[in-house]
Amino acid sequence: MTADPQALRLIRVVQELSMARDVDRVAEIVRRAARELTGADGATFVLRDGQQCFYRDEDAISPLWKGQRFPMSLCISGWAMLNRQATVIPDIYLDPRIPHEAYRPTFVKSLVMVPIRTLDPIGAIGNYWASPHTATAEQVELLQALADSTSIALENVQVYAELERRVKERTGQLVEVNHRLQAEVRERERIAAEVRQLSLTDELTGLRNRRGFLLLAERELESARRRGGRCLLLYADLDYLKQANDRFGHAAGDAMIVDAAQLLRSLFRSTDVVARLGGDEFVVLASDYTSSEEVLLRLHHALEAFRRNTGRPLSLSVGLAESSVRGNSDLDALLQQADTAMYASKCARRRPLAVNQ
Repeated sequence: MTADPQALRLIRVVQELSMARDVDRVAEIVRRAARELTGADGATFVLRDGQQCFYRDEDAISPLWKGQRFPMSLCISGWAMLNRQATVIPDIYLDPRIPHEAYRPTFVKSLVMVPIRTLDPIGAIGNYWASPHTATAEQVELLQALADSTSIALENVQVYAELERRVKERTGQLVEVNHRLQAEVRERERIAAEVRQLSLTDELTGLRNRRGFLLLAERELESARRRGGRCLLLYADLDYLKQANDRFGHAAGDAMIVDAAQLLRSLFRSTDVVARLGGDEFVVLASDYTSSEEVLLRLHHALEAFRRNTGRPLSLSVGLAESSVRGNSDLDALLQQADTAMYASKCARRRPLAVNQ
């Protein structure tokens, strides 16, 4: 038995409608299928918009009412929705339900209108003929079947749109949560960096503390070893700090420590590791320097300039140690050598504290 072509066409349309994801796609399928299923000269896809009929789309031999709205009580699509039934009109000018003035500019002579969802209509599908035509029962059934499938498609569109809205809303929430988490992570990283910085920094002077020096100096020493360079370790002890504390108080001693820190920081490069080991002890690890004698001379001139310009006493006992060209001197050995040299220097130049009052 040969299958009915119209039935096959309706099945394909139902399949297309099942995959539609928006009203535009539904309207495109319906307006085209409505004409093909009945051989009409025009078809309209109408949606209910409150108490108005919105002629959403059309497929016709000449323009009809696409994009226009009419009160439901004044148009035949509204009648089909309000009465929840299909209607066949062989001659529009003999039917009192037809607003003749609206139809005169068009080609329409006959029509059939079926509601979309008979229980609670949400729209209508209209077919129009340019010559007198009485729609057959089979044509009405085909259009009503199309309308029923359209109602399901429109409900699916609503469900799909709601799912998309929820997914978008949830995605937005997840993005917001992710942004908050990223901000929290950045804040934690910032705090952790500050904590690490504080753990490596001397609170009074802002120089590296003992821990910071050992960490950074070891790295710099290893770097010098790899490139076959040498490092100079300068160990400095602040002279007369105890006397300053005893005679003028700890504020004066702290000021002397800060003066020494600022002088050393200004004298060496930012790539050199300058630190306060604690108390009155300072240490510097410098690389790529000219000579130890040149470093000592610059320090001597800097101290003289400081005392001359400020009138404040500042004196440092200094010891030096240098890593070998082959880089086989470890940091502990350099510290020990420089400390020993500094102590010898301090013993050789002990004298009473002179303070300008």
